[in-house]
Amino acid sequence: MRLDPRPAALALLLLLLLGAAAAGAGKAEDLHYPQGEHRADYDREALLGVQEDVDEFVKLDHEEQQKRLQSILRKIDSDSDGFLTESELSQWIQMSFKHYAMQEAKQQFVEYDKDSDGTVTWDEYNIQMYDRVIDFDENTALDDAEEESFRQDKKRFEKADQGSGPGLSLEEFIAFEHPEEVDYMTVRRTWRELVLTKALK
Repeated sequence: MRLDPRPAALALLLLLLLGAAAAGAGKAEDLHYPQGEHRADYDREALLGVQEDVDEFVKLDHEEQQKRLQSILRKIDSDSDGFLTESELSQWIQMSFKHYAMQEAKQQFVEYDKDSDGTVTWDEYNIQMYDRVIDFDENTALDDAEEESFRQDKKRFEKADQGSGPGLSLEEFIAFEHPEEVDYMTVRRTWRELVLTKALK
């Protein structure tokens, strides 16, 4: 798709970008169309960034908005060939969602860190999420799916903890909240872990 500085072309490109964003990734779809209703602000955030950037953009006059969109389009065109490819659009949208997810996790971290010591403990997480501390033995039989989700949360929490001290640092908390963004959270086991496991048996 050729970049075109005319306003109609920019509007069309914006619609295509936002359509691509809508077709994006699973969890994002729920945020984009909660209860089947379209959220236009979500489209703006996918293209422009976090809410503060969107708020600033809507305050600009039409000419400044056009300039801002042209600047964004040049950034999306990573090879600077004057064309936007599906890959470039996809990379931009993924980068925007990742940025959005990181900002959200940083805000949550502050809310969850009840004692403001720079870490979120399992107890602090539980109190924020469930209004109580939930703890159980690894071998405890859990009765329902919600209880089993607690177990999965605890396993993910423990996996995110890289031993920097009690609780999760901001980086570890981001890994916990968005494991798809962190290599050590998505790789089940390294070859070294597999070899060690076999050697110990």
